[in-house]
Parts: sequence; structure tokens; C-alpha cells
Amino acid sequence: MRSKTAIEIYAYWDELRGHREVPARSQIEPGQIRNILADLFILEKTPRGDIRFRLAGTRICALFARELRGSTFDALWLAEQTGRLARIANDVMTQKTPVVLSSVSLAGVADRLPTEIILLPLRSPDGNVDRIIGALVPLSRPHWLEATPVNYLELDGMRVLDIEKTDLFLHNAPGTAPSATRQQTAHQPMGDHSIAGAIRRVLHLRVLEGGRRD
Repeated sequence: MRSKTAIEIYAYWDELRGHREVPARSQIEPGQIRNILADLFILEKTPRGDIRFRLAGTRICALFARELRGSTFDALWLAEQTGRLARIANDVMTQKTPVVLSSVSLAGVADRLPTEIILLPLRSPDGNVDRIIGALVPLSRPHWLEATPVNYLELDGMRVLDIEKTDLFLHNAPGTAPSATRQQTAHQPMGDHSIAGAIRRVLHLRVLEGGRRD
């Protein structure tokens, strides 16, 4: 992982996970990751089997100059890569395995921006692993970024995270932000409505009403 945001959300996800394969969606406490909420998103698998944005951070929406809630994850990618990205996101959930994607954001006529994306599986209230929390972060901030929206992403590489090795790296890495303790998360579950309310209060994720309710 190259971005501080990816490292921080992974550390938080891993702390929530504890000794289980995947943490529950209800464990997420937005206030504990408020400094990176603008770069985060949540995907969900719909009853039809497609994978769509349930929430998207304001910096991600600004990067593409449009709201992403309700749109499919694979629609962000080059046409010839959409099938592959849908399979990757589906595999993150079915295999319960975190993945880091190296990509290039394509903007304007020839602007290219290295971008990192992390996908972390989540368990929904019904017990199924059909959600993903992730981050999408440009690895530099060129002068044109605020004025020229990204049109598509181009996949450049994929790495399945070895959880044991990644944990060792995080424990030895300086400056990693502390995450919630397991005792706190065990006694402070939050459903989607509570999380959406907290997100509105910190004003980092833009939430539109509608969609599936749990």
C-alpha cells in the first residue's frame, strides 16, 4: 500500500475483524475514521448480482465530477476492463480477501494520474459477505486535478493482501493512526441509518436518500 489512507482504512478494518475473517458492517464507527471519510466508499452486491456504490466520499465524487451512489463499480473503468473489475469485486466478497488495485485515472485528452484503490470485504446484517469498504486515492495532486474530471480508470495491477504479512508491516510502520478497540466496537454497533447520520454530521461523505434499506 502506497497511500496513507489505504494503510489507515486497512488497519481499522483489521482491528474490527479481530480473529474473524471479515468484520461486520455494523461495527464501523465513522467518527473513528473521520479524517479519511472523504476518500472512502462502500459497495454492495444487489439482489440482481451487480455491485454498486452505496456511499461515496466527496473527494471521490469530485474526482469524477458526479455523484456515484447507485452507479456500478465497473462503470468507472475502461470498457474492456469492466468484466474483470466486476469479477475482482465479487471475488473480494466471496473469497473474503482484501485486494489493492494499482490504476491510472484518465482525464482530459492525455492526463494520467496514478491512483490506489483498496477493497475490504464486509459482512452485512443478514450475515452474508456482500459489502465492501474501500478507498480511492490519487497518489499525486497535479495542477489540473481540480479543473479536469476523471473520465475512467485503467487497471495497472492487482495485489491480494497476505493478512499476516500485512499485519506485521502495520505493526512496524511508524505513524499509523490508531483504530477503534475491539471492546468499543463490540458494545457500540451501528446500523446503516446510524452510520449515514454520523456521516452527515461530519460532512465528509455525501449521502443521498433511497436505495435498499437493511
